[in-house]
Amino acid sequence: MDARHDPDLRTASPPRSGRPETGLPRVVILGAGFAGLAAAQALAGARVAVTLIDVNNYHLFVPLLYQVATAALSPADIAEPIRHIVAASENIEVVLGEVSGVDPEAREVRLADGTAIPYDRLVVATGSTTSYFGHDAWADHAPSLKSIEEARAIRTRVLQGFELAERAADPAERDRLMTIVVVGGGPTGVEMAGSLAELARHALARDFRHIDPTTARVLLVEAGPRLLAAFPEDLAAYARRSLERLGVSILTNRAVETIDADGVVIGGERIPAATVVWGAGVRASPAAAWLRVATDRSGRIPVEPDLSVTGLPDIYALGDTALCRDERGEPLPGLAQVAQQQGTHLGQALRANLEQGRPMPPFRFRNRGNAAIVGRHAAVFDFGPRRHLRGSPAWLLWAAVHVVLLVDFSQRARVSLQWLWRYVTYRRGARLITAPPPRR
Repeated sequence: MDARHDPDLRTASPPRSGRPETGLPRVVILGAGFAGLAAAQALAGARVAVTLIDVNNYHLFVPLLYQVATAALSPADIAEPIRHIVAASENIEVVLGEVSGVDPEAREVRLADGTAIPYDRLVVATGSTTSYFGHDAWADHAPSLKSIEEARAIRTRVLQGFELAERAADPAERDRLMTIVVVGGGPTGVEMAGSLAELARHALARDFRHIDPTTARVLLVEAGPRLLAAFPEDLAAYARRSLERLGVSILTNRAVETIDADGVVIGGERIPAATVVWGAGVRASPAAAWLRVATDRSGRIPVEPDLSVTGLPDIYALGDTALCRDERGEPLPGLAQVAQQQGTHLGQALRANLEQGRPMPPFRFRNRGNAAIVGRHAAVFDFGPRRHLRGSPAWLLWAAVHVVLLVDFSQRARVSLQWLWRYVTYRRGARLITAPPPRR
């Protein structure tokens, strides 16, 4: 039977995108993180039809999520609606949807609702997810810092721990409720532990009548020999001293064996804790499975110097999704600055290629420094060999860089005012328990 006369056959193929045919080259970008948004903004106003797809309707400034988790900032301070960001760019369409697959032969992106979106060039910038190193069941008891929902869950567990401790009659239970374990001694773990210690010792110090929040126990656990393994040893040592001055207990060369609702087991020792935060590992998004390509151990997709996926020249991978190497052959780290530079470079290169026929140039990363904040007046900044900064100057530079990287002027103003208020008063205004309490 002719498909034109059979309604079942007519609807068998996935529905197409609602975008009208423009005759322009179609660039589809998966993910509106640092890399995807930078690529879209570089293509703004070009003679190219851009479709930006994300499962969320907002761009999230992930490096400051820990401040949402520790009641220093609100989610709205670090998230901005994608449509608002690109509203002035008429050639950019935003699609809210979850990608379920990619068909390189048909040049289509498939969404979970069955929609098929055609492309001429595809940019995969779907970021990374949390890796529990084969212990996925730990996720219920040790949320990570990858989403607003997880940050709110951590904030709820921390604040609720103090609230329940205020009413607890059993000293052992009170100690458990006021014990927080942070797993992972990288920048995320270091920043999280320092911020939690400041929350307990300053912001909450005078809020309770039956407990002393300054006696709360914050532990930072690292399986390796030292904190901040990617930083020079002198900066790592400075970070450790700064955390210890804040009262953080640091356990190195100690691997976590078990995490459950009552705490953790580390090196055969059980540590009762009401809150456990995971900051120990990440894995690339499942984009490689969509493209059916080989990956490294972290799930990253190998790319050529022009950021195209090896073997798929019209598909590009950016940010945490991509295994991109520098001039020495070393993999680039999963940093916001890497993703943002890749997105801007690729967007500009695609614009010149599609409008003027220019070849795609190789990407060159320009290191603007790797930083971690440890606490009030304390941070470390690594600019490369023999160029280090620490203490108050690094702390001020860290703050300035992060404010500038926020996408909206109103966000920059709000965050600057919040930080100024915190600095002057030692107070935090986002101490709200808004998520359901964790199940025991």
